[in-house]
Amino acid sequence: MRKRFTILLFFVMLSFSSCVDIEEVYNFREDGSCNVVYGFDMSRAISVFMNLMPDSVKSTPQFSLVKDTTLNFLSALPDSSRRKLSTEQVSMAVNSDLSVKMDLKKSSMKVSITHMAKDADDLQYYLNHLSSLSLNGQLSQMAGKSPIAGGISAQPSLSAGPEYYSYKITPNKFMRIIDKDKFNVFLKKTQSALSAAKAMLIDMPYKVVLNFTKPVKKVDNPNAILSADRKQVILSATMDEVIKDPNIMDLSVDF
Repeated sequence: MRKRFTILLFFVMLSFSSCVDIEEVYNFREDGSCNVVYGFDMSRAISVFMNLMPDSVKSTPQFSLVKDTTLNFLSALPDSSRRKLSTEQVSMAVNSDLSVKMDLKKSSMKVSITHMAKDADDLQYYLNHLSSLSLNGQLSQMAGKSPIAGGISAQPSLSAGPEYYSYKITPNKFMRIIDKDKFNVFLKKTQSALSAAKAMLIDMPYKVVLNFTKPVKKVDNPNAILSADRKQVILSATMDEVIKDPNIMDLSVDF
């Protein structure tokens, strides 16, 4: 019964994959390449659910597990899956790493996806196809014998990155615009999770950070914060704010 309760609880927690703190960081380099890091912090959601667990469950050896590891996407794929990938998908996977930092006793779990794009075209392809990267198998492998693994393997789809934005990237411009039809589909799929998160006062902050090697020329979103040296742009909102005004996180930067 204890094991079934643990797995069920984490299945519920992971169904809140939309209810996490999300931070996108873009580090543009002088040679035109860009290092992109998607960070997903599930710690607050885990903390809520940990408070619902009896001490007898939290004292089990599985909950003492601590993880701090990184896995390459391509190396984690079985041969049967690799053979189905296009040349572009192979390149995307080989240049993408998944990292997990987990300490359940401290109610901490952070997942990050790192990708090195060689140029503007590579970055645009990555951003437009990021949601196709399924994290299920990789997260299960990294979680090992943790009770969280049962929840991960039970998930029908845990994908990386917002799938409702369209991107246009050039050597001197970064632009993304929300696709409202895709966003409405996302809302329908996650409606129950979003409602429950709101009821538990989980506000789901979403931040985009762009770092440049030279001052930017123009930023078109009035909510964006431009650093004093004009080399950093920060745009942030909560999911509730995005639902009320889907265009609030649209962004166009000339640099």
